[in-house]
Amino acid sequence: MTEWVALLRGVNVGGITIRSAELRTLLTELGLDDVRTFLASGNAAFHSNRTAAQLKPAIEAALRERFGYDAWIVLVTRDEIVGAIAAFPFDSTDETRQPWVIFCVDDATLNELTDAASSLDPDADPVAPGPGVVYWNPQKGTTTDTPFAKVIARSVYKSRTTNRNLRTLQKIVG
Repeated sequence: MTEWVALLRGVNVGGITIRSAELRTLLTELGLDDVRTFLASGNAAFHSNRTAAQLKPAIEAALRERFGYDAWIVLVTRDEIVGAIAAFPFDSTDETRQPWVIFCVDDATLNELTDAASSLDPDADPVAPGPGVVYWNPQKGTTTDTPFAKVIARSVYKSRTTNRNLRTLQKIVG
C-alpha cells in the first residue's frame, strides 16, 4: 500500500471550513486506510492501493459534494514529501525567513513558476525548483507582498498549486 498525503487548497480560510474530524470521516468513507489529519490547514495522510489518477478526482468530488466548495488537492506520496524536505535549498533555520514549499500538479506549472521567478530579485524572492515543487524563502511578513507572491496568487494557479511551510511538512512526515 502507498502512503499518500492529500494537501487541500484554500480550506479554513476565506469562509471554507473543514474540521479535521470531518475530513478524516470523509476520507475513511472513501475506503482509505489509516487516515490521519495534521493541523487545521487541510492536510491528510492515508494508505491506499489506488493510483493518484484514481484518488485525486474521487477526493475532490467528495469534498465538493460534502462541503459545497470548488475543491482542489495536490496528492503526493509521503516519500515525495520527505524528498522535498531533504532537498530544501535554503537555510531552513533562518528565523527571519519563511521556508515555503509550493507543490505543483505538473511539470508545466513548476516550469512556469520558476521561469516567472528568474527575472525577480533573488534577495526579495529566493526561488528554486525542486522535485515536483518550487521552493520559496521570503522574509517573514512579506509573503503576500513580493512580486513572486503576486505570481503564485494568480487565479490560474488556484487549481494547480498549494503551498506548505517546511515546518508543517516536517510535522506531516513526523
